[in-house]
Order: sequence, then C-alpha cells, then structure tokens
Amino acid sequence: MTQHRRALARFPSTVRWPVLAACALAAAALSACGDTAKLPFSAGVGPSPELPAPHKSLIPTVNIAPAEGWPQGGKPVPMAGMQVTAFAQGLDHPRWLLVLPNGDVLVAETNTPPKPEPEGQSLWQKLRGWVMVKVMARAGSGAPPANRITLLRDADGDGVAETRSVLLQQGLNSPFGMALVGQSLYVANTDAVLRFPYQTGQTQIVAAPAKVADLPGLPFNHHWTKNLIASPDGSKLYVTVGSNSNVAENGMEAEAGRAAIWEVDAATGAHRIFASGLRNPNGLGWAPGTGTLWTVVNERDEIGSDLVPDYLTSVKDGGFYGWPYSYYGQHVDARVQPQQPDMVARAIVPDYALGNHVAPLGLAFSDPARDKALPPALASGAFIGQHGSWNRQPRSGYNVVFVPFVNGKPQGQPIEVLGGFVSPDGKAWGRPVGVALDARGGLLVADDVGNAVWRVSAAAPAR
Repeated sequence: MTQHRRALARFPSTVRWPVLAACALAAAALSACGDTAKLPFSAGVGPSPELPAPHKSLIPTVNIAPAEGWPQGGKPVPMAGMQVTAFAQGLDHPRWLLVLPNGDVLVAETNTPPKPEPEGQSLWQKLRGWVMVKVMARAGSGAPPANRITLLRDADGDGVAETRSVLLQQGLNSPFGMALVGQSLYVANTDAVLRFPYQTGQTQIVAAPAKVADLPGLPFNHHWTKNLIASPDGSKLYVTVGSNSNVAENGMEAEAGRAAIWEVDAATGAHRIFASGLRNPNGLGWAPGTGTLWTVVNERDEIGSDLVPDYLTSVKDGGFYGWPYSYYGQHVDARVQPQQPDMVARAIVPDYALGNHVAPLGLAFSDPARDKALPPALASGAFIGQHGSWNRQPRSGYNVVFVPFVNGKPQGQPIEVLGGFVSPDGKAWGRPVGVALDARGGLLVADDVGNAVWRVSAAAPAR
C-alpha cells in the first residue's frame, strides 16, 4: 500500500470510505480554487520587491503544469544568440549536476524518498497531505528514486556525451548534492553526507562509503533535497537542509537542525549551524572575486499568488533569515504561533527577490576571467534553474534565468536564458533543476521531467 493508504488504514472501516470521499472532494476543490495575482510578476523581483497584504483562504491556489515530457524532437528555447542541444537524454529524473576538473559530468538521478506522515496530524492535515501528494505526482515527483549517480563523458568536445556509466549506486538514498575535494567525492544523501574515494577518469566506484555526518531526514522528511559545496580550501562542507513543513505547522520540534545551512568539518564530521531561518535553500555558490557564499531559497506558500518572493541571497555566518516567523525581513507571518518578536527583529532582508513561487533550485556563477565563451551579457552573474510554481495563478518559473552582478551584487532584471518548458496547453514538457558551467563555456541544465541534460552555448556564426 502507498503511504496514504497506510494512513487511511488506521481509520475504522466505517470512517475510511467517508474519508476517501472527502479526499476526492478536497482534490477537486484544490484544482478549482485559489486567488489570481493582482500585481505584475516584475513587482516581486529585484532588491526591493513589492509585498502586499497576505491573501488568506482555506484552500490554497493549486496551478501546476502536469508533467508530460518532451514531444519527439522537442527541446527548450534559448535566448537570442544562444543554441541548445541535448547533452544527454533518457535519464531517470536527473536533478543535480557536478562538472569534474577533467570535464566529466556527474548527474544525480534521484527522487523523493518514501516517507510516512508525521504523527498527531488532524484529519484536515491528513486530507491536505493526501491531496498535495497527488498534486506533486502530477508534477512528475513521487516515482521511486533511481538512487544513482551517472557519469557522462563528452570526449570529442561536440557538446554531446558519447558515453555514460553508472559511477555510484552503493549506499545512496535520494542523493542530491555532490562535491569533489582532491581524491574524495562527497555526496549528500537525504539523511547523511557520504565520502567516496575517487581517481581522475574513474568511471565506476565500488568502494563502500564513509559516513561524514548524519543529516535531518526520516521518518518524516518534507524537504528532502540536501545540497553541498566545499569551501575553497576543501576543509569545510556547506550543506543545505530544508524545513520539515511550510510554516512549522508540524511543530518546531520537527524543525531541529532544519531550514538552515550547516557547516561540516570534512575530516571529522563535526558540524554547526552556519545560517538559519532559510525555509528551503538549495543551490549554493561562491561569488567570483568576493569569496562570499550565496544561495537560492524557496520561500513559504499559501498566502497568495503575490507572496512570498523566492530569493537569491548572500549567506552571513550566524545570520537568521526569518523563517518561520517572518518573511523578507520583518514581515510577520501571523499563521505561526506563538510568535517570536526577538527573532523577527534579527531577520536579515535577502539581497534579491526572484519572483513569487518560481521555485529556484540550481545556482551557478559565471566568471568573466574563466567563462570567456559566454556573451558579455552573461559574463558576470548567477544562472538559476527555476523548477516552477504550483501555488500561483498565473504560473511562474519553469525556466533558467541569469541575474547580472555588478561589484559583487545582483543588479537589474533577470534575463531568461532558457524557456519553453511549458506547452501551449499548460503541460510541463520539462522542468529545470540543477545548472552547471562546463569547461568550454556551455551551461548544462538538468531537466527532471524531460529526463535530459541540456547544453546551452553561443550560437554558431552564420555562414
């Protein structure tokens, strides 16, 4: 039985079928109700987004693009002056990417781990959870995870991987983030950081992993993706751990160590909370020239299509970014009780709003000193893979954008680098996740609905 059938099995038979009927009604209601954005999308973008009053409703807006996959020969649409090719296709829910120094590309093929419902939920919470699982399944999530890291190799440099091999399978549990430090490959499972031995050019790792540190995970594991990045000297790992809820509705006890970025000693596994109050951080990157750590964060849902902007921000050691008590600085979320005014007063305002409900996941910085094949407009800034909204009318995200940086700070409006992921009739042909720059100046994009890795590069000159 599925996890929700198991949950329903706890009800007496005289109650079970009414509960199922109520679930069906709730699902129908969720697909039909909700609010529509009153502000233009651009109002929620930039260093000073417009933040209207929250929109309160019993039933949240649900407006997701059902996963369909690409039609034969289909592919995303690049910005003018760029071209897109299929670096690799036929993958199984590719989510994250790591480009190795020799040019090989690692892809984490992964998905949501099995997870039970938290204990002590009300009937309404159970119904809502059941409906949301159904909604996310329509978005392409929920299939059994492949639990595999695949190596892709483009030996002739034509932008297409000619060979692929399974680099890793042993010990993986919904793997996501990856980092190479010397001859050690670090992998962030949903519940632990692992270390594997690695030699340059290796196409398969059979050695058992060493556990570096446990991470908050099962039994209940709402935001399951864990990303990591190494410090420039390789001594520390910075690991993202998303919250266990939307706004702590399962209690703060369930949030221990979550909604945070951890700093982990790579040698010993000793760890501390580096920054907190980050609802669901994912992508991580070191800004070229500054040595500052940046992240992209999925903010809270269910207070309207015009709230709350997801964001890109620098990460301050010891910084608190508001979740769950407030958003975008000191904007209090009245749903969270009891409130903590002292925590709200500490909340740091993020650097740059990406727009409401765009679901930013991937983050990769371009470096003008390194990425000389990129056009000037993309030479200095951050590429961001936006997985796309479920809680906004109209939809937002479902694209890859570039945020220009000037003097170490984001400036201006985002530039859409790759779009066309949603069909004219509202189906998701693809959904971008991880992004990474290869050694030849191409942008790689993991597409977990299209089951592909796309490569965006400067268009060949006309002849």
